[in-house]
Amino acid sequence: MDNLNIYHGPIGKEEGERRLAQDGRDGCYLVRNSDSVPDVYCLCVLSNGYVYTYRLHKDAAGSWAAETTPGVQKRYFRHIKNLIAAFKTPGQGIAMPLLYPVTAQRRAQTHTEAQTPSNSLSPTHSSPDSYLQQQGPHAAQGQKMRKKKAAQQAFG
Repeated sequence: MDNLNIYHGPIGKEEGERRLAQDGRDGCYLVRNSDSVPDVYCLCVLSNGYVYTYRLHKDAAGSWAAETTPGVQKRYFRHIKNLIAAFKTPGQGIAMPLLYPVTAQRRAQTHTEAQTPSNSLSPTHSSPDSYLQQQGPHAAQGQKMRKKKAAQQAFG
């Protein structure tokens, strides 16, 4: 798994969602360790402001499969790269095709640049809303949609 450029390691659900929101494009995706199930990975894809997570696991024979939408036949692949390639086409039982890889290397470079001190006097923004607004309209819109849906569920 370590040689897969979209594998981000044990970053957790929230960090995975933050990284996808930072990219902000529908169809951006990454792979991370599952928070709740040992030796299981998660394929996460952004679609319409929501992050959809699909568990990836290896069976006893060494083949990879993904838990997809009910009613879609499970497919097995010898290599994780083949599974990822298959999910780049529509109709595979996930929210949307995998279009834009969020690579761990690109992510590490961005993270390092963000930590480099600068001489600018611009204010820092600590709230998630201001962070998402800095990241562009797609990320901020996704956050607003999640808040609106949560409010509707609470009062509806």
